[in-house]
Amino acid sequence: MTPSILRPAALIFGVAAFAALVVNVSIAQEHVGPHWTYEGKEGPDHWGELDKTFSTCQQGHRQSPIDIRGATPAALPPIQFAYHPAPLHILNNGHTIQVNYAPGSFITVADKRYQLTQFHFHHPAEERIDGKGFEMVAHLVHTAADGALAVVAVLLDPGAEDPVLASIWRHLPAHEGPEQTLENVQVDVSGLLPQDHGYYTFTGSLTTPPCTENVTWFVLKTPKRISKSQADAFGKIYPRDSRPTQPLYGREVLVSK
Repeated sequence: MTPSILRPAALIFGVAAFAALVVNVSIAQEHVGPHWTYEGKEGPDHWGELDKTFSTCQQGHRQSPIDIRGATPAALPPIQFAYHPAPLHILNNGHTIQVNYAPGSFITVADKRYQLTQFHFHHPAEERIDGKGFEMVAHLVHTAADGALAVVAVLLDPGAEDPVLASIWRHLPAHEGPEQTLENVQVDVSGLLPQDHGYYTFTGSLTTPPCTENVTWFVLKTPKRISKSQADAFGKIYPRDSRPTQPLYGREVLVSK
């Protein structure tokens, strides 16, 4: 059945349902529900005890992040990126700096499309590769029409100043607060991607409460370079907003050839 012959009510319901899904993904990283932190009695070791809705953080067997070791080479489909510039919608949600992205940018993997809804940062990077850590990571969060979640992780390591971060960092909110809308500031997240789009992939979770599972992860193999001053600027706001790596529990990790 094509959209042109759907009843108006069905169309409205479908649009509303998808909009609600996008909102839910966006607030998954925001400061909602029971208070949690990255240290002490409300830190990662205790997230699952803070509220019953956080139980997956403690009981789940498909949790993220992970230390990627011994990945199996495979003929994986390429990630096709279709990102476009969008006005800067930025907020400090009490746990990280998050940029909410306007509709219209997406990735396609093996004919499945995921819309980019937001991206945010962790300092230091949550992911490790063969035990190696990285200065920071950007998590690009996507949602498919069927509700499936996918995150593209871009590892960030010291080097030259990154122009995309420079445009965002000029407007970094130092304190928790509502979204700031800067329609005259355009951000093109495609500039955050390294030239090589090879990746590791596995099934994991969101890395903050409620630690929702069955998230498809695409961790790009090649880090993007940012300046030390850019990393330090974020670190002044969030010195450490990273969840420790989680047990693999037999999950398979694949890597593109």
